[in-house]
Amino acid sequence: MKVAVYVAAQGGEWQARISLNLAVDELWWAGEGWGGRLEEQENQAADQVVLLSRSLPLGWAVKLAAACQFKNQMQRWEEAAWTKYAAALLKAEIRSERAAGGGRGAGWPFEEVKVYRLPEDRGWSGYGGLQGVWGDEQESLWRRGMEVLAAGADRLVAALDGRSLLQGEAEALVAEQLPELAEHWRAAAQLAYLQGRLQLEAAVQGKAGARLGLRRREALRCLRCGSVPTGRTACAACGLAGCAYCEACLALGRSRACALLLRSAPLPAVRCTAGVSPTVAARRWGLSAAQAAAAAAALGFLAEPRRRSAAPGPERFLLWAVTGAGKTEITFPLLDAALAAGGRVLIATPRRDVVLELAPRLARAFPADVPAVLYGGSEDRLRRSRITLATTHQLLRFNQAFDLVIIDEIDAFPYHNDPMLDYAARQVCKPGGRFILLSATPPAELQRLARSGRLPHARVPVRFHGHPLPVPRHIRIPPLYRCLRQGKLPGRLLSALQRSLDRKAQIFLFVSRIAHIEELLQLLRRIFLGVSIEGTSSQDPGRAEKVLKFRDCTISLLVTTTILERGVTVPHSDVFILDADSGLFDEAALVQMAGRAGRSKDDPAGNVIFASAEWSRSQRAAISQIRSMNAIARRQGYIKS
Repeated sequence: MKVAVYVAAQGGEWQARISLNLAVDELWWAGEGWGGRLEEQENQAADQVVLLSRSLPLGWAVKLAAACQFKNQMQRWEEAAWTKYAAALLKAEIRSERAAGGGRGAGWPFEEVKVYRLPEDRGWSGYGGLQGVWGDEQESLWRRGMEVLAAGADRLVAALDGRSLLQGEAEALVAEQLPELAEHWRAAAQLAYLQGRLQLEAAVQGKAGARLGLRRREALRCLRCGSVPTGRTACAACGLAGCAYCEACLALGRSRACALLLRSAPLPAVRCTAGVSPTVAARRWGLSAAQAAAAAAALGFLAEPRRRSAAPGPERFLLWAVTGAGKTEITFPLLDAALAAGGRVLIATPRRDVVLELAPRLARAFPADVPAVLYGGSEDRLRRSRITLATTHQLLRFNQAFDLVIIDEIDAFPYHNDPMLDYAARQVCKPGGRFILLSATPPAELQRLARSGRLPHARVPVRFHGHPLPVPRHIRIPPLYRCLRQGKLPGRLLSALQRSLDRKAQIFLFVSRIAHIEELLQLLRRIFLGVSIEGTSSQDPGRAEKVLKFRDCTISLLVTTTILERGVTVPHSDVFILDADSGLFDEAALVQMAGRAGRSKDDPAGNVIFASAEWSRSQRAAISQIRSMNAIARRQGYIKS
């Protein structure tokens, strides 16, 4: 899109602004009072307005407004001086566009720069005051129109609170929630922008502010996802021959240099009250002793003032809890504290199926604040709630919205090692807000920070039922591909599987490759006649149905990949991991897969088998981590005798 860009002088102070509707700007800089909540905020009239362009590509206009640096002598400049100054600030962009075959005459794009001396030069917007907003020239309607516009700006800011939306998304929100503003939302947005309550940005832009003559061309960044844009196309919306766009977040709508991104101005985070004792937390939420102690430590972290030595960005707390420890329940006291302080909270997890599982549990725990549930295709995409539950990709549509951000499964795909999702997570927390990181298998760097005391944390080394984690046993077998080629499985593996079937256990049988599933299914069905055996993977459209049948014991043995390594709880389960020495199974994956066993209080000592030809470092590390957690739990008195 294209927008206007101008600078205004007010009592010797200069400000550069972009505009979606110059009629609003003319009234603003004329010192007109605005109705409603702004009556006490009488804005002073401007002395001078320099209209640099009525129609400039948005990305260029945003950069120009941010790069302007003002000096006293500019008060005496005429049009030629301003034209030269503006062209110099966009020299690199103009040269690049001409090289791509764009642009027009020698003075382009600043062919009609105009200096207006106020109040003598009225009507500089070219729209006749609020005629440009409401389409009516009658002076008697102006005051009423201004009051209506101010009220509309209030409603628009409230609807966009904490959001980061492209123009199309913002228009959809207005159509659904504020239909009365559908025709005039740009005027309302412009007023909110002038008031400092709304940010109007180019979705793709570079850093601004380097001194004129010493600037190097800045690398462009997508403001929504933080990625470097990799594409440029001719653009009908802005008229440029090379308009940059971002491919990294393309699935959420095209973010480009001329695309308008609307964001509410950030507000400081609320402070939670002092932490509660473990006894109070246990009684209020039905937590175990280990859960309550971890919740109390996290609540103490939330109540602390920000440390002066803290790095930029939200402060973090790691909740390191073993698989099956009840991490979700531990977060309930934290959510309660943030909500009681008047804050907004976010629970984000990398996977949609986990979001769908958590939604009813949160709704039962907080019936007065039913969460907005966000994932691809969600009907709640525009619904506002004090609790938001979302997949990590949905965080790209928020900006500094939440006082408390809880990221679950920080080591899981696709969040782990994805700079875009990490950027999105950091952007959604308010200034001064707090991060709670949840994981049974934190990345090595976080483990090091926790052990060195540089990352506040709490461990939950035991499951809610108070029994130790099952420690995996190793069975040496040939590589699975060789077994499949020979058409038989080793006797030791078959004996172990038969023992699990005899005790009526539900069997997770993990393999490292999707290609092995079908052949292994055929082999197992020939060996274990009458046993219901199925297979699933990320490529299986019937995966959800098979998992449900596995949970209700219609299926007894499920061959699967790491797609079910986390987020799935099936009572009375045993776990077998074939090719446990595979490079595709790191320590975290092995711990997570092993964590499917022993989760039920009726069967806390499920069996876990690592079956492989080699005894790998990852297997040793996984068993060491499980034994270490059991030892900590015993030392702290959490393990039942």
